[in-house]
Amino acid sequence: MVVKVYGTVRAACTQRVLACLLEKGVDFELVPVDLDAGEHKQPHFLVRQPFGQVPVIEDNDFRLYESRAIIRYYAAKYADRGPNLMGNSLEERALVDQWLEVEAHNFNELIFTLVLQLVILPRMGEPGDMALAHTCEQKLEKVLDVYEQRLSKYNYLAGDSFSLADLSHLPGIRYLMNEADLGHLVTERKNVNAWWQDISSRPAWKKLITLAGY
Repeated sequence: MVVKVYGTVRAACTQRVLACLLEKGVDFELVPVDLDAGEHKQPHFLVRQPFGQVPVIEDNDFRLYESRAIIRYYAAKYADRGPNLMGNSLEERALVDQWLEVEAHNFNELIFTLVLQLVILPRMGEPGDMALAHTCEQKLEKVLDVYEQRLSKYNYLAGDSFSLADLSHLPGIRYLMNEADLGHLVTERKNVNAWWQDISSRPAWKKLITLAGY
């Protein structure tokens, strides 16, 4: 039975999950959720995800939400399939978890605010808060300076192997490079740019880009 993924292929959190499933070669069915129509806030969806967010997965009789929990689950469930995304030692696994936390709390929150103010609100006909966007951009520069230093010593965030720590950044950086028109934050940093070119060239991510119709 294939994994059911409830979400939309262009939502960053859904992309995080789909990228992991593609890396692991896990068959899935994407069950579209119409975010524009507010379907994720309707009673039939709230049964699956009480906070009204995507994605949610159903794997036989097992249901799970929160994208980073989902990718950890599948990286562990299919540890013997595809690339090792969890780390080879206790210390490496701890570093993967550390950088997943960094991505969630230091990186993603800034990306979300930038995309909201620069892309989503204008698309809805509402003005974005440019002062807030500028502040977030300045904060993100400092975050990426930390990444630049880390990536001057290692090929990937958790060490010398691609892991969930890197994968989790793919959707956010894609938005930064494209819709948000802030790609210079990446390209101006030699090591961050090399890392991005590497991880965004992976076959699984390229399949997702094609699936999303970018």
